[in-house]
Amino acid sequence: MRPGITPLSGAGHRALAWLAALLLSGCGFHLQGTATYDDELSSVYLQVPDASTPLARALLRSMEAARVPLTDAGEAQTRVELLRENTGRRVASVSAQNRPTELEVFYTARYRILGPDEEAIGDQRVTRSRIFTYDELDILGKAQEEDMLREALAREIAGVITRRLAGLTE
Repeated sequence: MRPGITPLSGAGHRALAWLAALLLSGCGFHLQGTATYDDELSSVYLQVPDASTPLARALLRSMEAARVPLTDAGEAQTRVELLRENTGRRVASVSAQNRPTELEVFYTARYRILGPDEEAIGDQRVTRSRIFTYDELDILGKAQEEDMLREALAREIAGVITRRLAGLTE
């Protein structure tokens, strides 16, 4: 310990914690919690063309984690329709020998949200992409990295759609 500096006591730690909480609350910061849904969103049906895709699985998990009240199509007040999803990769950069050194993996989704009487959110498009280094000597490892990135992009898009659904109640 350096001279002139004394360690904080238990009361000092509490005072410091209160000060930090006060400063954070003053800037508008609040802990992320679960959203509440009004009567219009009391029952939601998730309609996806293929339930086995990374985005469909991520969207279901995201809605369950956000406690969105999912139900069958006949009972739903609101319907979230995943209209289309597309994923792929493209070359982002090449070496002097014209070999790919970086690839961009992308995920695009189109969706809409239908309320009881009308279209609550019209046809929307969300795209996320990431660039990763490519090494043709490590094709298997890079294929696994690409799959992991694709699933991470699907989770990001699912979060966007879930937050947009929660935004309907505000």
